[in-house]
Amino acid sequence: MKVYLDNAATTALSKEVLNEMMPYLTEIYGNPSSIHGFGQAAKNAIDTARNRVANALGAQPNEIIFTSGGTEADNMAIVGVAHKLQKKGKHIITSAVEHHAVLHTCEKLEKEGYSVTYLPVDEYGMVTPEQVEKAITDETILVTIMYANNEVGTIMPISEIGAVCKKKGVLFHTDAVQAVGHININVVEQNIDMLSLSAHKLHGPKGVGALYVRKGINLPSLLHGGAQEFKRRAGTENVAGIVGLGKAIELAVASIDETDKKLTVLRDKLIDGILTRIPEVKLNGHPTKRLPNNVNVSIKYIEGESILLLLDMNGIAASSGSACTSGSLDPSHVLLAMGLPHEIAHGSVRLTLSQYTTEEEIDYTINTLETITQRLRAMSPLYNPSMQGSSSCEATK
Repeated sequence: MKVYLDNAATTALSKEVLNEMMPYLTEIYGNPSSIHGFGQAAKNAIDTARNRVANALGAQPNEIIFTSGGTEADNMAIVGVAHKLQKKGKHIITSAVEHHAVLHTCEKLEKEGYSVTYLPVDEYGMVTPEQVEKAITDETILVTIMYANNEVGTIMPISEIGAVCKKKGVLFHTDAVQAVGHININVVEQNIDMLSLSAHKLHGPKGVGALYVRKGINLPSLLHGGAQEFKRRAGTENVAGIVGLGKAIELAVASIDETDKKLTVLRDKLIDGILTRIPEVKLNGHPTKRLPNNVNVSIKYIEGESILLLLDMNGIAASSGSACTSGSLDPSHVLLAMGLPHEIAHGSVRLTLSQYTTEEEIDYTINTLETITQRLRAMSPLYNPSMQGSSSCEATK
């Protein structure tokens, strides 16, 4: 059996999205900036996609800027605000568990003379609105807090943080790459000034994303050379990719309640199966305020890399954290920030589901992971077989 449980890294392109994209890869290939029929057909397709993305977020079409993905959107928001408002202040607030697209961008700005506050998180990977409010100073120009964590699935109190930022007069950006398509979002009601998203996390194509920028925020362009995307992102548009993003987000939002209900049942079945059948396992992330498709566990006394290799040999694709750092032997910065010791963080496995995941695949994964764990622990000098009597409650402490 082949089981794909690495959907936080990327998702399969849906057939509906591919079908919508195909004409723009073959027949309708004009440059959207051209005034002839070929070009205008491409431009109309982009306009339709922009409307779809805006509708999904409760935004206006002219507030959507298409990018190459979530990373570029994060950079555009953070660097753009930093450079635009540097005369007002040079202080930025973020969290210790952000995606590296945010963390590395903040680190770059620190080298330019900006100061960054990295808010600590609790044992579930959560920051509070009170932390944000306390950290804001007269020099603060931006708060950037992710909507939902890509590794452990914890959902942040975004609406409350947005309210704090609005009260304090500070711009608020959220990296919502993992949240879009799983959580109902309204940028106006939640006081979100900027939001990043990516198509390939919701069964769309790779290489395309978007940044929502509230009307009135004038970000400088990171790319120069053309007037595309309201003069904010130069370069000929990825028409087929943008069309795919528009279709993917429309489909995701239309079925969000039904899909989340199904995923939550499968997620909880996977969590319960692992914690019940495998002793000395810790569930990482918030037990209830988490994405419906995310399961992250630390299996004590064995290495996560060994687990992943054996899962792969049994046809199961999983990961040990962010796909952007999966080649690193260092433990997850998210798990360390949550207070896990190195030896436990090293034994973490992330299993992320999609709308295509089946109950049969969940059963197969539980059985396979139990067998793999027994095999690896039998070879581990750290594991004491007497621990087999540990209860599931003890295993989650």
